[in-house]
Amino acid sequence: MPTTNDLKNGITLDLDGQLWNVVEFQHVKPGKGGAFVRTTLKNVTSGKVVDKTFNAGTKVDFATVDKREMTYLYREGDDFVFMDTESFEQLNVPAAVVGSAADYMLENTNATVALHEGNPLYVELPASVELTVSYTEPGLQGDRSSGGTKPAELETGASIQVPLFLTVGEKVKVDTRDGRYLGRVN
Repeated sequence: MPTTNDLKNGITLDLDGQLWNVVEFQHVKPGKGGAFVRTTLKNVTSGKVVDKTFNAGTKVDFATVDKREMTYLYREGDDFVFMDTESFEQLNVPAAVVGSAADYMLENTNATVALHEGNPLYVELPASVELTVSYTEPGLQGDRSSGGTKPAELETGASIQVPLFLTVGEKVKVDTRDGRYLGRVN
């Protein structure tokens, strides 16, 4: 059985029936007393982040999480339908599991879907995606009172802040983690 000495960033642990991702860990050996492992854990389902300390060598349960490369096909009610790129099996993923990734997904977008015992846990998109601006107000030349940005709606329906010079129909690169504008795409 694995112990806290086997921890790595990104590993999923099964603690008290809940799944937690190891965000960060640090092995600490104080001058007095036994060594311990200080960890930062993120709950896979709720996204809650907690700090937890284990004694060094404590046995922990590693959860088997299967990460598969899938393609988003279409939306069916409250579910998003993904297709496995290797086996071509289709999988319905609830909107609650997809979460904010839905703001940056177009049909035929590739994503990584994490599964635990056949149940989808979360959807990971690439770090950035290219989307088209579907609506934005025209920017006025010389208007810098708002810090040089204006709201824009993307083709997926998500709203982001973009520079004043952007117009409707332009392709932009967007950070999928926080929705930041990263630049124009030619």
